[in-house]
Amino acid sequence: MKSLNFLYKSLLLASILSTSTNCTKLDVKDYSEIISDNFNPTENDIASIIAPVYISFRPMWADWYGNFDLQEESADAIVTPVRPNGWYDGGTYIRMHQHLWTPTEGQPEALWYNCFNGINAANRVLSQIESGELPITEGKEAIIAEMKVARDFCYYELMDNFGNVPIVTDFTSDELPKQSTRKEVYDFLIGELSENIPLLSAEVSSKTYGRFNQWAGYTLLAKIYLNAEVYTGTPQWQKCIDACEKVIGSGNYILEPDYKSNFVTENENSKELIFTVPYDETKAPGFIIHMKTLKPADQKVYNLQAQPWGGSCAVPQFIHTYDPDDSRLADSWISGPQITPEGDVAIDYIDSLINIDQAGGNPFNYGYPIGKYEIKMGAKGSLSNDFPIFRYADVLMMKAECLLRTGKADQAAALVTEVRQRDFKSKPAKATLSGADLLKGSVYDYGYVKDGKIATDEGGADIKYGRFFDELGWEFAAEAHRRQDMIRFGVYSTKMWFQHKPVGAYRSLFSIPESVLNANSNLKQNPGY
Repeated sequence: MKSLNFLYKSLLLASILSTSTNCTKLDVKDYSEIISDNFNPTENDIASIIAPVYISFRPMWADWYGNFDLQEESADAIVTPVRPNGWYDGGTYIRMHQHLWTPTEGQPEALWYNCFNGINAANRVLSQIESGELPITEGKEAIIAEMKVARDFCYYELMDNFGNVPIVTDFTSDELPKQSTRKEVYDFLIGELSENIPLLSAEVSSKTYGRFNQWAGYTLLAKIYLNAEVYTGTPQWQKCIDACEKVIGSGNYILEPDYKSNFVTENENSKELIFTVPYDETKAPGFIIHMKTLKPADQKVYNLQAQPWGGSCAVPQFIHTYDPDDSRLADSWISGPQITPEGDVAIDYIDSLINIDQAGGNPFNYGYPIGKYEIKMGAKGSLSNDFPIFRYADVLMMKAECLLRTGKADQAAALVTEVRQRDFKSKPAKATLSGADLLKGSVYDYGYVKDGKIATDEGGADIKYGRFFDELGWEFAAEAHRRQDMIRFGVYSTKMWFQHKPVGAYRSLFSIPESVLNANSNLKQNPGY
């Protein structure tokens, strides 16, 4: 069991309270009515009050149909092909890979509802505080700001994935919300974040771990500015740099000397992590990526308490982009013979896939499983690793990209080199890049694959700033970054990979779920669907 920080304890307590439904004959007080006469919260109660907002992030990220699946399954690094034990699942993974999802697809629908669960929880807390139902006096302004920024994080995900979504800030309203344009959501977020980030805590400690402090807020703001051209048509490179400089100038974060330390079971100790979603294998479950990617034979390798399901793996074309001396290859993916504690070879992974819908399924050992997040011996069906949403490396790379796009390639290369230096310890000279290097195209061999071989070859040499795009892929593989990066670099709707062919630029937004449209007549489907 990992040591618990301030918010983590409240997350666990809230989880226990929300799931303990089998107890009988309990004598409890009813707190469903107004509680101001009975409840005088202190600073130690704050995390419990705001915990429901952060709890909503757990299913949103690494759980079944979490945002991880949405961002990676629709991109060019991870795929879930048919396997001997199934994984056709009505064709949903094939549709995600081929950009043929429908308004009834489970993954986008899950993200929509998970985001609005977080928004609703934040609006409820804000309403209780602002109405006086929760009579908070100490630190009230900072708590309100934190709840708004946490709500903004949910709206950022909605804006990024769906574009045109309703903005709901009134918890008491019974009216069906009206749809806002993507630009209106962008303007709302910039306004809210600019106003509230300075009011957040500047502290970096166990007390603020897993919560939005100023530096997590500025990183979120930088992310929005980084993608401003996608969202609004107008780039905001300098504003992104300015937000990154706030985090860099704080002096609170470092690049960990060991890349892997950001993804181990006890990764809350990493000084590189700016914002995470905390998980615990028993009391805060939901991190199930290992169950989806490991194959049944791996149960003996890790002495797992549950047999993994054996679906997703790396797209071989992506694996082929790595420099073999880049330690991030081995740190992110599982390859070769997997040895049990008894010394037996349980499975031998090879870098190959046939067809996504191969009759009888692709053999279990085809395609490298995700190995980025430590799988401890004896792990359960959920891991205790915390999911890294923002890392300091991300801040440095955002600044580098903006410098590159504004004609300062050599300055960008210096930052990229700084990030790479821990990954080429066996051949340190390879870590150094020049500005000219970043101006090259991508080394990804894009093209359509049939029967395990590229049948239509496109390559990636024509991708502007393609080498920098590659750097993002290697640094942030399997961290739910890839779809957004592909869109920003113009690859998502134009290139072929594995068994994906371009469908149309409109697929850069997901369809609004049919169930949502049926429930709210004010909403219209995104164009093209």
